[in-house]
Amino acid sequence: MRLGTATLDGDRTTAVLLDPGRGAVAVGELLGGSFADAGDVLRRFSAQELAGPLAQAPDRLFRPLADVRLGAPYRRPRMIWGIGLNYREHAADLSETAPAEEPASFIKGDHTVIGPGEPIPLPWQSRRVTAEAELGLVIGRECRNVPESTAWDHVWGVVPVLDQTAEDILARNPRYLTRAKNFPGFFSFGPAITPAAEVLDRFGDIGRIQVATVCNGQVHRRNTVAAMMFSPARLVSFHSQVMPLYPGDIISTGTPGAVPIRPGDVAECRIEGIGSLRNPVVAGGPDPATGGGDPAGLAAGSPAE
Repeated sequence: MRLGTATLDGDRTTAVLLDPGRGAVAVGELLGGSFADAGDVLRRFSAQELAGPLAQAPDRLFRPLADVRLGAPYRRPRMIWGIGLNYREHAADLSETAPAEEPASFIKGDHTVIGPGEPIPLPWQSRRVTAEAELGLVIGRECRNVPESTAWDHVWGVVPVLDQTAEDILARNPRYLTRAKNFPGFFSFGPAITPAAEVLDRFGDIGRIQVATVCNGQVHRRNTVAAMMFSPARLVSFHSQVMPLYPGDIISTGTPGAVPIRPGDVAECRIEGIGSLRNPVVAGGPDPATGGGDPAGLAAGSPAE
């Protein structure tokens, strides 16, 4: 089972449950009531509470998966935590030292959220933007000061993420991290959330999950969750000690590698057994000071390095 948000019947956006063997069913048709998106559902129901009604639903409620167009699971997460340099290899790419004692984290605004297939606009202020595939953790139960041993109990599920960075801005000063990470379209997630219990059933050990950053169909970098400096459970526990975490909050756990992107590219987060998230890359608006086109010099065929 997976939980997502889809456009059905031409223009109706609603939360859906996806069953690979049967298709997709609108949560409202399954449970009664109205559910605008997946966030509305996960804040009210655990995955276990949805599994029973899904298994008992009549076949007439299901639509073929090919007829379902999935978008971002929800557009207004209360909190998005990003984790920097959580793989040693990625830290080496940036000539940085990976944090050894505590995770390096930052916050992103919900204005950055896009879903599968939506364009990533490159901001005119940057000449080097990178896309970073990451495993996202979706919080399902409120937690505060939880130990690492029980942190996974508070995770509703996992989801593919593409986290973008204006690397040239960040390189000028590490204090520019918030600005480098917060342009519109700099956080894509979807197409659907896989329940935490199913992840454990499928993989046995979450450390076996493999995350790959892909551009134009070519794998740029891949690694397993086991290679993280700080495990998903550690990240949940640590950040619950900073502030309360609430259902729908997202922790994006870090990337095995970032790839420079330019207009015409297709960036992809590929997580085997979880899903694949793809977004096309486009030029952003012109520099308002000059009105010039392609102000970042990143038109197709221009250097991105």
